[in-house]
Amino acid sequence: MKVKIIVHKAEESGYWAEVPGLPGCFSQGETLEETENNIREAIEGYLLAVNSELEPAADAEVYEIVV
Repeated sequence: MKVKIIVHKAEESGYWAEVPGLPGCFSQGETLEETENNIREAIEGYLLAVNSELEPAADAEVYEIVV
């Protein structure tokens, strides 16, 4: 899965990143590499949280697909 992120230089030092497609999903790091790793973890956590909150109707069927 590919996700677009926006990386900003932090005012103090380092960087912070946000995911426009996932409201409220952001992270930070001292280097670009650290920021990329941290935002990847944030995305994974965000998606796990969203998936765990889904409760399908009793007559619905649940499928998993790869995007």
